Amino acid sequence: MKILVCISKTPDTTAKIAFTDNNRKFAADGVQWIINPYDEWYALVRAIELKEKDPSAVIHLITVGTADADPIIRKALALGGDEALRVNADGQDSFFIASQIAAVAKDGGYDLIFTGKETIDYNGSSVGGMIAALLDLPYISLAAKFDLAGNSATIVREVEGGEETEEVSLPLVVSCQKGMAEQRIPNMKGIMGARTKPLKVLDPQPVEALTEIVSFELPPTKKGVKMIPAENAEELIRLLHEEAKLM
Repeated sequence: MKILVCISKTPDTTAKIAFTDNNRKFAADGVQWIINPYDEWYALVRAIELKEKDPSAVIHLITVGTADADPIIRKALALGGDEALRVNADGQDSFFIASQIAAVAKDGGYDLIFTGKETIDYNGSSVGGMIAALLDLPYISLAAKFDLAGNSATIVREVEGGEETEEVSLPLVVSCQKGMAEQRIPNMKGIMGARTKPLKVLDPQPVEALTEIVSFELPPTKKGVKMIPAENAEELIRLLHEEAKLM
């Protein structure tokens, strides 16, 4: 079984975000970059668990990015990936990214393609579905559980108000969320082994982006907290009514 896990580089949630180029790009100085948590904790770790049950399975990692993504790729290899592929392109358009991954996957003969449900920077949730459409494969989104028996997968996904269970034959594309697996950290053996695992750099396909970022804006600065004495309930009601517009 061949598994392709899509990973992406995102800013750490503690990073202080600023913008450059007329607010069209992240200011990368001082930002700590990490593997997108949905890709790492759920998609990659679930792939590793499947390989632990079937040692003949092979896990390939793929990302679309420039050389500054190599450290996060090496961390993913340390966790348990066998080989990594990096499409050497700097693109933020979901269709462009999905097209690059689909072009690689088309000739790779993969049985499973895992993505995180979304990235924590853009929250787009669109790449997995686009990959499936470009490859004409079944797509299950928001998967919280994934079990495999032979060539048949049983997948539990969250829907509004409950859960939905799907059965589908391989090959397929799955986007993963909380519940798929438990977070792991690389051990020393994995870290040392990751240094020699293959990381292939591929040229991008000539695909035209369909969207572009016009500008970023930071959320409004939060107003200070107003402390109301417990005995002054009338003032609290007034503020809730006139300022917070809650009554």
